[in-house]
Amino acid sequence: MHVKGTAAQIGWWTAVGALFLLPFVPLLVTNSLYFPFITGKAFAFRILVEIALAGWAVLAFADKRYRPRFSWLGALFAVFVLWMFLADCFAINPEKALWSNFERMEGWITLVHLLGLFVVASSVLSAKDLWRRLWLTSLGVSVIVCLHGVLQLLGVAAIHQGSGRLDASLGNATYLAVYLLFHICIAAWLLRGEIERRSWLRYALPLLILFETYILFKTETRGAVLGVVIGAAVAGLLAALLSGGKTRRYGAGAVIAVLVLCGGFFLVRDSSFVTNNSALARIASISIDQGSTRFALWHMAYEGFLVHPVLGWGQEGYNYVFSEFYRPSLYDQEAWFDRAHNSFVDWLVAGGLPAFLLYISLFIAAFWLLLRRPEFTIAEKVGLSSLLVAYGVHSMFVFDNLISSLLFVLVIAYIHGKSARPVPYLERLPEVADESASTMVLPVAAVLLLAVLWFVNVPGIRAGSQLIEAITPSAQGPAGQLASFRDLLTHPAFASQEINEQLVSFSVSAISSESTGQEDKAAIASFAIAKMGELVERLPLDPRLRLEYALAYRVAGDSQNALKQDEAAEALSPRKQGIYIEEGNTLWEAGDMAGAKEAYEKAYALDPSFSDLAVYAAVGSVITGDSVAADAILQDAFGTTSVANEKLILAYYRFQDWPRLIRSLAQNVIDQNGAANAWFRLAAGYVNARDLSSARKAVQEGIAAHPEAAAQGRDLLLQIDAMAAQGQ
Repeated sequence: MHVKGTAAQIGWWTAVGALFLLPFVPLLVTNSLYFPFITGKAFAFRILVEIALAGWAVLAFADKRYRPRFSWLGALFAVFVLWMFLADCFAINPEKALWSNFERMEGWITLVHLLGLFVVASSVLSAKDLWRRLWLTSLGVSVIVCLHGVLQLLGVAAIHQGSGRLDASLGNATYLAVYLLFHICIAAWLLRGEIERRSWLRYALPLLILFETYILFKTETRGAVLGVVIGAAVAGLLAALLSGGKTRRYGAGAVIAVLVLCGGFFLVRDSSFVTNNSALARIASISIDQGSTRFALWHMAYEGFLVHPVLGWGQEGYNYVFSEFYRPSLYDQEAWFDRAHNSFVDWLVAGGLPAFLLYISLFIAAFWLLLRRPEFTIAEKVGLSSLLVAYGVHSMFVFDNLISSLLFVLVIAYIHGKSARPVPYLERLPEVADESASTMVLPVAAVLLLAVLWFVNVPGIRAGSQLIEAITPSAQGPAGQLASFRDLLTHPAFASQEINEQLVSFSVSAISSESTGQEDKAAIASFAIAKMGELVERLPLDPRLRLEYALAYRVAGDSQNALKQDEAAEALSPRKQGIYIEEGNTLWEAGDMAGAKEAYEKAYALDPSFSDLAVYAAVGSVITGDSVAADAILQDAFGTTSVANEKLILAYYRFQDWPRLIRSLAQNVIDQNGAANAWFRLAAGYVNARDLSSARKAVQEGIAAHPEAAAQGRDLLLQIDAMAAQGQ
């Protein structure tokens, strides 16, 4: 690409080089940073966009062809980003809204980088062959990602989520699925052009589509699969409407094929072929009932929207909505949701109705430009429209992530870049001469770039690395880890909540360890309490932080202050059972059995359908001496009083209810399929009940079933015999 002057050429190559490195970001996994699948990608993305912006700025000063152009799509995106800045500034936690955290790495800082990417890509990649090369580069990288998925299928590489759902280098099956959704649609869109060019890619792209569709299928992500299917139907429909001749017939055939495929799958959804395949079974499970959790999250989001309909709660603000409008029916789901699992609803919560409408308008404007402007070929109209539909369908069931946002912005940047018109004011501005660009614009851009790189990225990268160091056992023991936390929290640059939560987790393990000295325990407890106190003082409306603060007090032995924080959390989220359970645990440890029972019963009363909550209610009766009432609760919830639950077993043990303890331990043997340790625990129960004969039989049963545990069993038998000899 010909550009004017040395400075402009440097700017052009800098911008293009950074843009062409972006497709490789999904491959990054940085184990040296906290949340290795998220943080490394996000920092790399930000750095590359900042470099691209610096190069583009130099180029735009020197050559008017690369200055911003206008389309309503671009204008709406800019307004959306500006509105979210306002919403984030007025959020309950503006720091987190603007900067996000390690787990998500989103916030307004990522949003404004996406706008920067939009501006640079639409300006610099205006030449058609550059866009084509970028898409092909991204498709090439997607092959590497899919090969990683194949290694996971073969068992050579680990699946990071611990299930059978492939996640490759994205670390999350849903993230991998939407990544593949984009590339399947991009490959299908480019195929028409490659056929016309008669290049070798006309053979490779269909194979790539099949390959990536298979890997997508193995992610078992229902929203993405549904998106691809509906996108294919839309592509066929548009091809039939916009084309003629064979293409129209092919499009109509594609629609019919999709309908037949979906209808056939619906008819065999209950067959063994489907139910015995985990991926097919997950897809077949799509139903209103299966979506109950998401519907609850969406309804809570709507309730939160009614409270803040204009500015919303800010990005990363859904956790406040989740706490305030929590539904007890969600008890067996994740403890804390920070997203509504619907990208459109998430923006409704984050930025109110204006953000919701602006986000939807990006899709509408993109569709309008594609279908109405003559600059786009039929292949582009069909391919890009179906991609946007597929992505939109997927986004209705999950929240967005950096990689999918990056790809979405590149797609709308392509649409904007091809349809935008020059801005007269910017066109009239004189181009900077090469000498001035080299001596003034280029150095200023370089200095600003270094400043932005340093202040925007370095503190977060350092914090992510130091946090890994702090949570890793130190050669100096707990004192060494405490020193790392002190250093990290002296100048907290980023994600203070996550750092403090990890500090509390460290304090629990260190104080509970017998190897930690009393002086170190006192220092760790004092520091954890002090730092959590500072955070809670700054963010008093977050019940999750209140519970962390309570835990810090509890592990330090200060039940009184722990209870104050439990009660504060209850006031903020009065329908969340987990908070009452934590209060009950604290009261039990403090010796207030009646108070613990009351707390457990409050949790149970919120939704008696959960058997786990019934166990807590039964525990409350046991520790207050009413085992008959406990039996009634268990009978009602489980249909039996023989329940093997660790909390219940502990209650029976502490209050020396040996018959019920033995009953639970005997059930545990059944639940554990006769595991050796289960038999030996039952033997210990008999020992506590002074039934040494039954204890001996339980050990012998364990040895007979598990000869490999014979040595441990013989040691237990010797101990039992010694007790019998002593007349115990």
